[in-house]
Amino acid sequence: MALSNNDIFKKLRVALKLRDDDIVKICALVDFAVTKSELGAIFRNENHPKYVECGDQFLRNFLNGLVIHMRGPMPEKKPKADKPTLKKDGGKKKNPPKTN
Repeated sequence: MALSNNDIFKKLRVALKLRDDDIVKICALVDFAVTKSELGAIFRNENHPKYVECGDQFLRNFLNGLVIHMRGPMPEKKPKADKPTLKKDGGKKKNPPKTN
């Protein structure tokens, strides 16, 4: 039997010892708003009437936020300066020597 997104999410929550507050903050790192009640519905038993399936986008956003939470934000890339040309002739093509 394959693991559902809910199972994966639950296992990550337990393994990383995350509380609902932590998960809300992690999702906020990627501008993904989630409430504690939504999390409660996702973490419920499948047989519960208020159970909600964890969608792919929800899990993906959580995982992206988790990467930022664990590693820190990506450093900003510095713009590359234009490199001076190394050609002395200004990049112009030379005519090949003529042979008679």
